[in-house]
Amino acid sequence: MNKLKNQPDIFGKAITAYYESSDEEDIIVHSADFDDDVIPVPYLFRSYEEMPELEQKALQSCRGRVLDVGCGAGSHSLYLQEERGLKVTAIDTSAGAIDICKKRGVIDARNIAFEELSGEKFDTILLLMNGTGIVGKMRFLDAFFQQFKNLLNTNGQVLIDSSDLIYLFDADEDGGIWIDTSEGYYGELTFSLSYKGETSDTFQWLYLDFDSLYLAAGKNGFKCEQIFEGAHYDYLAKLTLK
Repeated sequence: MNKLKNQPDIFGKAITAYYESSDEEDIIVHSADFDDDVIPVPYLFRSYEEMPELEQKALQSCRGRVLDVGCGAGSHSLYLQEERGLKVTAIDTSAGAIDICKKRGVIDARNIAFEELSGEKFDTILLLMNGTGIVGKMRFLDAFFQQFKNLLNTNGQVLIDSSDLIYLFDADEDGGIWIDTSEGYYGELTFSLSYKGETSDTFQWLYLDFDSLYLAAGKNGFKCEQIFEGAHYDYLAKLTLK
């Protein structure tokens, strides 16, 4: 799985600059497959009311002790902790982001990768903002599901979102889409991040279509349900052990 332990700490520096001095300079996203894109840093501090419906649905579906994976600036964790009254453990590989989570009031925020966490159990594991991304590549999916098994309580759930990038491909006159599978799964992408003149190492990021998630879940002993479908090939899924 992809640890995203980049040097420098792009997200941490951007989140800290915004929190401490209202600096709104964007994080730039680079990919060989697309034009450069941006992540507006204020978006990482959004309130529940500003969140898309998919995220609101996920937060309302959380229960018990929650693990917020890739918590960023802590907006999801803060809502669950303060508005839902849930016990939340927020984790991120960005040390700077975790520092700001603590300053914002997240009680249990830790600078650790998902795959490194052990010895604890949760009722809900939450992975939002393309939660499948940290898997990196399809071949790591089995290890990803094994870690869910390690961390879930009996009757626990995983809430995870992603998008199907099939919309990037042109359909032929019969409506079919041809994909060159020799190049690997079409949702496996490589990115790097830039902020204030510094650029991270490249990292793998996985966008996973729902059918592929469903098949991988079944193979690993999980039930997979789509509980929300967005307007642009995005979805929220709930995984529970069979």
